[in-house]
Amino acid sequence: MDRKIPLIGLSTYGSDGGGRFGLPREYADVVIRAGAWPVLLPPMPLPVAPLLGRLDGLILCGGGDLDPGLYRGRQHEALYGIDRERDEFELALACDAIAIGLPILGICRGMQVINVALGGDLHEHLPDVAGAEVAHRADPSGPIFHPVRLRALSRLAEAVGPAPLETASWHHQAIRCLGKGLTVVAEAADGVVEAMELPAHPWLLGVQWHPELGGEDHSRHQALIDAFVLAAADWRG
Repeated sequence: MDRKIPLIGLSTYGSDGGGRFGLPREYADVVIRAGAWPVLLPPMPLPVAPLLGRLDGLILCGGGDLDPGLYRGRQHEALYGIDRERDEFELALACDAIAIGLPILGICRGMQVINVALGGDLHEHLPDVAGAEVAHRADPSGPIFHPVRLRALSRLAEAVGPAPLETASWHHQAIRCLGKGLTVVAEAADGVVEAMELPAHPWLLGVQWHPELGGEDHSRHQALIDAFVLAAADWRG
């Protein structure tokens, strides 16, 4: 019997000025290339448990900043794109998905959502604390590439190999204190946390970069999505 095609939920951006929800196509493309169906999840004030019960995996996607009030942070002039409806929806998704053991991949903002859901916090504006040794986004905005160091014997290294990984970086915030049970599995040259895992969970990984944007290590980034989708396919047995 053929294996069922996994359904992967992808959280979308909040509603724009025209009342539309959106998400860059690249997120869906990498899921499809991995052999799964992407299901877009717009932020809505609805219970998330019934929704998660229909999915095989969850990707929390990138986007604007989290409201600092959700992690005991402070307001900063560099904050942008704050959407409390999206914040609350994605935090609920993260908490419930973790509770049931659903495979989860957090990308950029999505990694930060997972960290906050588990009680961690964020640097409100990374240049204030990390300096200029590594550029984590283009000026004034956009992706920029830099290498990250992977920790051996991690789920991440198992998926993409142990060598340093060239990543598409597009963020001005980062993990400050890790949430409960999380462990760091990749770092930039300036010490910024670039990936984290939850060892007690069946499959949870957060990456601060954008694997959907690929770059020169495209095949390795796709391998990360492939490993996530494989875990989703196996999750229900």
